[in-house]
Amino acid sequence: MKKIFNFEIANILYEMSELYEMENVQFKPRAYRRAAESIEALNENVSDIYSKGGIKALLEISGVGEAIAEHIELLIKTGTFSEYEKFKKKIPVKWDELTSVQGVGPKTIKVLYKKLNVKNLKDLERAAKQGKIKKLKNFGEKTEENILRSINFLSKSKGRFLLGDILPVVLSIEEALKKIPGVSQVTTAGSIRRQQETIGDIDILVTAKNPRKVMDIFVALPEVDTVFGKGKTKTNVILKNGINADIRVLDPESYGSALQYFTGDKNHNIKLRIIAEKKGYKLNEYGLSKGEKKVAGKTEEEIYKKLGMEYIEPELRTDSGEIEASIAGKLPKLISYNSILGDLQMHTKWSDGTSSIKEMALLAKKNGLKYIAITDHTKNLGIASGLDEKELVRHGKEIDKLNKEIKNFRILKSAEINVLKNGGLDIADSALKKLDIVSIAVHSNFKMGKKEMTARVIKAMQNPYVNILFHPTGRVIKQRPSYEIDMDEIIKTAKKYGVALEIDSFSDRLDLNDLNIKKAVDAGVKLVIDTDAHSPSHLSFLNFGVAQARRGWAKKSDILNTLPVDKFLKAIKGLKNKQ
Repeated sequence: MKKIFNFEIANILYEMSELYEMENVQFKPRAYRRAAESIEALNENVSDIYSKGGIKALLEISGVGEAIAEHIELLIKTGTFSEYEKFKKKIPVKWDELTSVQGVGPKTIKVLYKKLNVKNLKDLERAAKQGKIKKLKNFGEKTEENILRSINFLSKSKGRFLLGDILPVVLSIEEALKKIPGVSQVTTAGSIRRQQETIGDIDILVTAKNPRKVMDIFVALPEVDTVFGKGKTKTNVILKNGINADIRVLDPESYGSALQYFTGDKNHNIKLRIIAEKKGYKLNEYGLSKGEKKVAGKTEEEIYKKLGMEYIEPELRTDSGEIEASIAGKLPKLISYNSILGDLQMHTKWSDGTSSIKEMALLAKKNGLKYIAITDHTKNLGIASGLDEKELVRHGKEIDKLNKEIKNFRILKSAEINVLKNGGLDIADSALKKLDIVSIAVHSNFKMGKKEMTARVIKAMQNPYVNILFHPTGRVIKQRPSYEIDMDEIIKTAKKYGVALEIDSFSDRLDLNDLNIKKAVDAGVKLVIDTDAHSPSHLSFLNFGVAQARRGWAKKSDILNTLPVDKFLKAIKGLKNKQ
């Protein structure tokens, strides 16, 4: 039985969802999509789950029913299943490529394949540039323009991978390397260690007594697809997910300097080397030296100290003012990981989630959270079966019942309220005032001009019941750019009207980005960090948001949901009172 990774299983289930949708099959598209989302977010490899408990263990994964569990079993055993192969023969297209284009869904793909023989992204781009798409029935010139615009956006992020997709693979590799006898240190540096939103490649640093053994085991790992170069202390491979990975075995005396060299981005490292030169040192991956004598290199801390600097956390090493702050002794004490006490955005079966309110609450409690807010979508988001005012009342009654049942935990009544095109909200104020917290988000009309969109969101934020603005720029990394909006004005409005801004931890959102987080922090605007969970497995995303906050120079005091629930509610309501 060959090991298959979670991202491979999830990709096939996503594809099955698209195939069923193309064929107008009811219910199955959503079922496969939910199962794929759950598997994508798991911390444990599905193959390992199956080897421990078989089909029964697979059925315990959120959103996985009997039919999907049987498909997963066959994927683990054989790498495919008959239904999937049958569909692939019927329409032999690259689903992952085509569906990455905004506005191109299963039914569009079916038409493009049947009419223009479009099988992949290159075919799609060629057809659009030749003006063939706009001639098709129900397509038109605007559709063709949007396709070309989306392809252009995708080309700019080509070769980059989501942190959330890469990190589980990296952790699996690190775990395997740490088990090798004689290995004492294993760290993945670069953009992984900086917790960047997207990753270009992987740099793994190791200290070990037997470097050759490390190399032999590394190239034989199931994650590795192709070996490009294998040496005594350095090896370069391509992993099965398509990303390049380098591993270096180092002298322990140089481990800190190598870690510093391979962690900071180019501009950070150049500035640091200039500082070293001005002080009469030479700094490289082998150490900090004065003449022929090495004066530091075993740890990063001793390098920064020798240069007269405070230690700089990896997430800040992007030449964004951290070097100057370090020299001046003014670096912030960043929010620490696992410091969030309450998750304020999550979805359940009441709208587009995979699980019940109780299931989400119990896992959140098990994960160490003290409270959550259930933010199911509201009525104007039809695709998510949004709730109206009457349904929100029933929603709240279920939460009241669960709050009596689940001890030492609190579920807050909330919702993700839609911002309408005119800046109004799709739920009446009479219903909003009954919620514990009110959060709003834009889910439609993304192509509005900057001035119009900014005015729309500002009007929504001025509603006296609004507490939080969710995913403020609306971007989806590698899929959809931010809508046009003046974030400086949004930050000013948040301060004026007592609205907290969200850092959405979902790995393809991470919205706000680090630059806007820093602007908010500098302006004294309060933030919250949420998972945007649609299944229990998404609760593991929380620290992606913390990493984003750290890269935006945020302290614990900047993040409201680091507070216990009563203090949190007092603080977020207090923002309105300061107007």
